Amino acid sequence: KRHTTDLAAVPCCRYVSKAAAKTQMEFEYDGPSMKTEVPGPRSKELTKQLGEIQNVGAINFFCNYEESRGNYLVDVDGNRMLDVYTQISSIPIGYNHPSLIKVMSAFVNRPALGIMPPENFPEKLAESLLSVAPSGMSRVQTMACGSCSNENAYKAMFIWYRNKERGHNIPSDEDVSSCMINQSPGCPDFSILSFMGGFHGRTMGCLATTHSKAIHKLDVPSFDWPIAPFPKLKYPLEEFTRENAQEEARCLEEVEDLIVQWRQKGRPVAGIVIEPIQAEGGDNHATPDFFKKLRNIAHKHGSAFHVDEVQTGGGATGKFWAHEHWGMDDPADIVSFSKKMLTGGFYHKDELQAYRIFNTWMGDPSKNLFLAEVLNVIRRENLLEEVTRSGKTLLQGLYQLQDQYPNLLSSARGQGTFCAIDIRDDATRNSILLKARDKGVLLGGCGDRSIRFRPALVFKEYHVHMFLNVFSDVLAEHN
Repeated sequence: KRHTTDLAAVPCCRYVSKAAAKTQMEFEYDGPSMKTEVPGPRSKELTKQLGEIQNVGAINFFCNYEESRGNYLVDVDGNRMLDVYTQISSIPIGYNHPSLIKVMSAFVNRPALGIMPPENFPEKLAESLLSVAPSGMSRVQTMACGSCSNENAYKAMFIWYRNKERGHNIPSDEDVSSCMINQSPGCPDFSILSFMGGFHGRTMGCLATTHSKAIHKLDVPSFDWPIAPFPKLKYPLEEFTRENAQEEARCLEEVEDLIVQWRQKGRPVAGIVIEPIQAEGGDNHATPDFFKKLRNIAHKHGSAFHVDEVQTGGGATGKFWAHEHWGMDDPADIVSFSKKMLTGGFYHKDELQAYRIFNTWMGDPSKNLFLAEVLNVIRRENLLEEVTRSGKTLLQGLYQLQDQYPNLLSSARGQGTFCAIDIRDDATRNSILLKARDKGVLLGGCGDRSIRFRPALVFKEYHVHMFLNVFSDVLAEHN
């Protein structure tokens, strides 16, 4: 049972114990150190300077990346913080990892990969991206970021679907002429089914499938595409199997209804896009059974199945790809990635080779060198096993705090260190985030009232206990 541990029996317990022996990396600091409020005076001055050039509304503080190491981010005022958010889950093995410093060299020339790639490009793709390709996929299209990865994956799905309708890939004269004025049949009225609470980016096509915050979409024209409900499950999942199965069945039925409705409207669903865990939308989970049945629905109706692993990919769930938890040999037609992968792009099956995906840079070859070394570190240091151990300790600690502060916390959940917990309300959540930062711990919010935990893969049990101590102190101040 999740409640029966020695620590849980101790009121207001501290989490550092013999079981949490410090396994500090040689290049890392020994803990947080706060010298000023955050943001400090230097950050405020720099924010003022930058504000005269561009919008600074989203900036938290300015960082000293030269001094940041391992799990610790240092700001320009000298504050050293345990980073449990890692730039929205985008730092794979901590700051200034020695193995990556060794790879660093003067990348003077950035090639236009679509037309003039370097000699070693195929070799480096094989060593990096293809060495961790999802099951059933041997092709990868590199891009620069998560949004452009999804945007171009959508285009690949549309092109595949249209060629399937034609029975070949040769457009008619009418197709060619009508597309130039944004009319059908050259610009067919296809759609992509997405899920309420999902986040897939903020470019035009991606924004039509993003439904996590109104501010992302406000005032921007969009497409009339179907939006299905994502299951609202009860946690812990193993204690509510019957209720959750009913909720997932309801959502799957709605998916099928929407596909039929949009086909009848003349806007067939060319693809379904979904995150293994809805991250920005609140760290919302669904069971492997849900995803298996959703995959079957896509296949039944001739729609491509696109799994967006931009946030979940790269090892944070304890497996390299979160969809591996589903236990499927054929999990998807397209898998997009970015963040911890250091570059963007999407894997796809042979039949979804679009032949018309292009931009100037098509990613950055230097990132493949870094990714290859990140993968070496993950294998050499057994970081996926480390993530699994740290994740169990983190989730157990969240369960204990949830029991200790039931008026503040609920619905602790997660896979690996990809965890979250709900807070009583939005205002309390935001206050907790700020007070944790003042005590030297960086966290992030998601959804309406959740806190998400996104540490690097080198976040060990020692760091978990350090975090839990600070988090417990912050919660005590809010109780």
